[in-house]
Amino acid sequence: MNGSSEDSTGGHQSTRTDAAPAAAPARPRAAAPTGGAADPAAPAPRRRGGRVRMTGKQRREQLLEIGRTVFAERGYDGTSVEEIAERAGVSKPVVYEHFGGKEGLYAVVVDREMQLLLDMVTGALTGGHSRELLEQAAFALMDYIDTSTDGFRILVRDSPVAQSTGTFASLISDIATQVEDILGLEFKSRGFDARLAPMYSQMLVGMVALTGQWWLEVRKPDKATVAAHLVNLAWHGLEGLERHPRLVGDRKG
Repeated sequence: MNGSSEDSTGGHQSTRTDAAPAAAPARPRAAAPTGGAADPAAPAPRRRGGRVRMTGKQRREQLLEIGRTVFAERGYDGTSVEEIAERAGVSKPVVYEHFGGKEGLYAVVVDREMQLLLDMVTGALTGGHSRELLEQAAFALMDYIDTSTDGFRILVRDSPVAQSTGTFASLISDIATQVEDILGLEFKSRGFDARLAPMYSQMLVGMVALTGQWWLEVRKPDKATVAAHLVNLAWHGLEGLERHPRLVGDRKG
């Protein structure tokens, strides 16, 4: 999509040349600028009826933000192109022009949220001690849920897009991959089989993610308390880890 201007109903801006009135005697007043950068303090250009005229890039961002809100409220199946277009004040063809349809819009929204969460988790892992790293990962997820609630609601729903990526499970797998190296070093230092680190990283990240889904609705206790209890369970479980765990029940397979 190029950055051409479009009005809020999706039509391209028309050009019209009106006859200029007869020149009046010059009067001593400041002339308005006729070129160069627009005055940032000036109000946005408007069409008749008070509608804001947007560039293609601005319209795309507006549709993404509205789509994100509606998908979070209604889910994929409950969302329609008509509603997104109506909220944006445009016609349906504008949505199709930018994203090809509802599935295309949804895919971009999900991809952005996945990248944001992944960046927050991986960027938070700055500590030197394994327990501190675990706390940072737990806090990063809780922070994302707190500040990007709509995005998290979208991610935890089943993705209707028929592809291997774009699902919450695939996101958890991506984050778990970042944790593998940390657990691998911890396992080696304790004399455990480092080849088990990928499996344990899935367990830990999955535990944090499911707790986050629960906290999304209840919001009690506060983030710090939830993170402390998550780390308490995970860390003390790791600290007392058996090298060769065995089942104690009757079932063995």
